[in-house]
Amino acid sequence: MRTILFLMSMLLSLGGYAGQQYEVKGKVTDAKTKMALSAVVVINVETNARTATDRDGNYQIQVTSGKTTLEFRSLGYITQRVKVKGKATMDISLVPDNRTLEEVVVVGYGKVAKRNTAFTANASSALAGQAQGIYIRGGYIPEQSQESYQKIKENKFINPMKEPLSTFAADVDAASYSNVRRFINAGSLPDKDAVRVEEMINYFQYQVAGPKNGDPVNIVTELTKAPWNDAHQLMRVTLKAKDIPTDQLKASNLVFLIDVSGSMMGAGRLPLVKSSLKMLVDQLRDIDRVAIVTYAGSAGVKLESTSGSQKMKIKTAIDELEAGGSTAGAAGIRKAYEIARQNLVKGGNNRIILASDGDFNVGENSDESMEELISKESKSGVFLTVLGYGMGNLKDSKMEILADKGHGNYAYIDNISEARKAMVTEFGGTLFTVAKDVKIQVEFNPNYVQAYRLVGYENRLLEAEDFNNDQKMGGDMGVGHVVTALYEIVPVGVNSEMVGTVDPLKYQQNSTKYIEVKGNGELATVKFRYKEPDGEKSKLQQHVVQAKVTELNKVSEDLRFATAVAELGLLLRDSDFKQQANFDRLIARAKAAKGTDNEGYRAEFIRMAENARDLSKAKL
Repeated sequence: MRTILFLMSMLLSLGGYAGQQYEVKGKVTDAKTKMALSAVVVINVETNARTATDRDGNYQIQVTSGKTTLEFRSLGYITQRVKVKGKATMDISLVPDNRTLEEVVVVGYGKVAKRNTAFTANASSALAGQAQGIYIRGGYIPEQSQESYQKIKENKFINPMKEPLSTFAADVDAASYSNVRRFINAGSLPDKDAVRVEEMINYFQYQVAGPKNGDPVNIVTELTKAPWNDAHQLMRVTLKAKDIPTDQLKASNLVFLIDVSGSMMGAGRLPLVKSSLKMLVDQLRDIDRVAIVTYAGSAGVKLESTSGSQKMKIKTAIDELEAGGSTAGAAGIRKAYEIARQNLVKGGNNRIILASDGDFNVGENSDESMEELISKESKSGVFLTVLGYGMGNLKDSKMEILADKGHGNYAYIDNISEARKAMVTEFGGTLFTVAKDVKIQVEFNPNYVQAYRLVGYENRLLEAEDFNNDQKMGGDMGVGHVVTALYEIVPVGVNSEMVGTVDPLKYQQNSTKYIEVKGNGELATVKFRYKEPDGEKSKLQQHVVQAKVTELNKVSEDLRFATAVAELGLLLRDSDFKQQANFDRLIARAKAAKGTDNEGYRAEFIRMAENARDLSKAKL
């Protein structure tokens, strides 16, 4: 009997895992172009379990029988069913669908067809290459994602005995938050490199006292326990820029630089750009001026510099814009700076407002060449604000570089509410700089700090000597803006697996002694450097943080809410440092610390975190 059972077991094994559960994985590509296909739905026909391919076309799915059939579905391709037959790896090539689809709008460089149209192989090829997605009955469905994000290598814990100084450029970009929200609202978790934790934290306004004695910025700090590791501490460093009433703001010389290339067709792109900029026009005063430069295959001036009193003329020019053609971004940037210099307001607010998806494909289009171009042009005294639009084709990495090098800020506009936030609610902070080349340097006292880690700001790090070098660029802060940074600290005496160890050194003295700092009880000293908007020499402010820890439930609402945002960022990134981060706990903390929320941004965060939690569970 045992022999029979053994033989049956062997036969089942040789038959390809029949009756057992195992994982099938593989890659899905376009049969014609051989390009990887993302967002292809993969279905186990027997169990109806399903998954989708990632941006590299890879998938993995559980099957329960050697006879299982998998179905591969993707809009614009013929649905394909394949029997597993005991295989553990299955690479699939999908054939473009030549059948007629209803109400297809190809979004990209081709023509727009709102009628019933044959979805030919040529149209499918356009989708796979240049177009960014299709609309069916008015709804956006991304085809093959061509979005790009800068790779993030997370900050690690650092021993203050080796590196006592942490230096970075303060920044108020918040594009990552609205982009992450766009992913989650669409029912998917974001690309981990799309999640920049510091931008999520800085999306929100916090109740911080403004500066006194004529200073442009005030420094506020708090120290509490880290919610994702009770043995660690969390230090908050917040900068608050001064508020200036709108009627006291300097005159503005603005240039709207608008991408009207084919990739800006469709909802969420040029139509949203128009609505956004018309909101901004309503905020202009008679002393302000606006010019409009557009670019597609080439750059041109749509509207010469015009007084803010002529709002209808400016709005009419905006309404007349249409999308089509390739994307000569470099030519548009040069033309915009040229127009801005021609109308330069001495001592005023001279600024270009770029609205684009960042897809530059004519002329200089590499990140390096665009960086060089903007760095050169920014010396003219003209600042740059970058507004990102679009889905499936957003060049986030490029947009961020443009804003950083252009002495400006970067926001991602995914809906009309976000446009209102940038153009109306935070009008002064978006467009009026009160401090440029803002840098923060924190010196940690090893008497109290065993190790520290800056949460986020990976692409804003500076060398220690850059802090005092006025030739090195920092961040920029607008009217009323608040910048918050969080440091996770491992206190002296805490045994933490987050702190790495090395063998004793052979050729150097392993010193565990250090000079007692003056003023016992100082955890850290925060230094802050900035320049006036039209200045070239930086000024210095300092603030001492005492080594006195306040329980998390007793710190400010702002810090408790900021920790919830940071914790969500760690989870969405699947961070190596998330430790005991937990969706339910961060959601509860955010609800308790919501406070005054007139615009509803914090309530929206809570809903987003709940959706992210549910999406994460579904992914398991």
